[in-house]
Amino acid sequence: MRGDTHLMVKFMNENIFREYDIRGIASTDLTDDVVLLIGKAFGYYLSQNNQKIMSISGDIRYTTNRIKKAFINGVISQGIDVCDLGVLPTPVNYFSLHNTEISNSVQITGSHNPSEYNGLKISFNKKPFYGKDIKVLKNLIKKNNFKPCYKLGEISNYNILDDYYNYIMNHFKINKKIKVVMDCGNAAGCIIAPKIYKDIGVDLYELYCDTNADFPNHHPDPTVDDNLQDMIDIIRKNKYDLGIAFDGDADRIVAVDHKGNIVRADILLSVLLTNIIKPNDTVIYDVKCSKSLEDTIKTLKAKPIMWKTGHSLIKNKMIETNSKIGGEMSGHIFFADNYFGYDDGIYVGLRLIELLIKLNKSLYDCVKSIPKYISTPEIRIDCNSDEEKIFVTKKLIKYFANKYECNTIDGVRISYNDGWALIRSSNTQPVIVCRFESNSIENLNNIKNEIFNKIKEFGEFDINEF
Repeated sequence: MRGDTHLMVKFMNENIFREYDIRGIASTDLTDDVVLLIGKAFGYYLSQNNQKIMSISGDIRYTTNRIKKAFINGVISQGIDVCDLGVLPTPVNYFSLHNTEISNSVQITGSHNPSEYNGLKISFNKKPFYGKDIKVLKNLIKKNNFKPCYKLGEISNYNILDDYYNYIMNHFKINKKIKVVMDCGNAAGCIIAPKIYKDIGVDLYELYCDTNADFPNHHPDPTVDDNLQDMIDIIRKNKYDLGIAFDGDADRIVAVDHKGNIVRADILLSVLLTNIIKPNDTVIYDVKCSKSLEDTIKTLKAKPIMWKTGHSLIKNKMIETNSKIGGEMSGHIFFADNYFGYDDGIYVGLRLIELLIKLNKSLYDCVKSIPKYISTPEIRIDCNSDEEKIFVTKKLIKYFANKYECNTIDGVRISYNDGWALIRSSNTQPVIVCRFESNSIENLNNIKNEIFNKIKEFGEFDINEF
């Protein structure tokens, strides 16, 4: 490795070690030297846990291949074998954990973040690797006490994409014509999603379904309404039944109905669980989700469990509670009834199509049966740094927790008589995340104004646009 290892550790940005993945700006935070150390740490961790092999894959970003190579070099330096699965959407990486004998993996992906970002989503023993486990890697790097290894691990290759394709084709049959617009955002979903949908029998309009790491049409984050506008226009003009959009690594999904209405993931989850859940089943969802979801779960006599935001956190909570389905406002939806319990936007889209055909109803009609509240999308307030984000959020939590009934499992979700408000720190960017919901526009604005006024007291933020 170039330079002195201790010097590399000294200048490593420790903020890349987040709650449920490792992520940062590729050119400055995820240099070859830093990634090599992360690879060494994970390789050492595997060896200490009697593991001999892991798999790795990555998305389409320009920096992904470089990061993947540096990580592999670190892992094999600890005597661990690596199976390179190539360029994949993240869900196909997860699929490999359940359909090969390799139970550990890393996906190199920037997900929905801006193009200068990249990161690592880690799985160990078929489960999410997050929280204290990620801190273990950071501490291993800081101690720099890796074992001497006299035999490098070996590198192999495997084409898991064909296995994934065959699995999906064997588990879905579309027996009715349905017209769907798919927006892959020029990202990793392009690799396999359009082929699967067309081969299954969907009448598919492909929007931005060719890979382009510059993301020339819009950023691959379907939770931003503006990014869905081209798809909405096509649906309205051409009478399509449904629109689906994936994020940068295709583990998240947002849907649009035939009238061009955006169906946010919490409402989409409300629709999907109605055909799965039985009395006393548990449903896991994050703190950003609408009360509509809680109402729907209770109507089905099931048990709603609100949990922390984060794909790893939700997946692990589902394992703990033996839940059949769960999801997040951000678009991660997890099926564990007839699937493996991980977030797969491609699979979720097919389950939605399958349900609509079975019910012989439009998504619009399905949504009409869900309890309605007036809510905002996820509002993201930029901070100058992660330190500022954390400092301001802590002050806000303390203030509102002393004034109102609050849930502080993840940030603070403030309960009002006529709605709720959420304030939390993003785990992926220097951003404060807010969401608001109420039973009327007037009450919603009153809640929002109170929160925003207090945020402005604690920091210099430009929130007039919201």
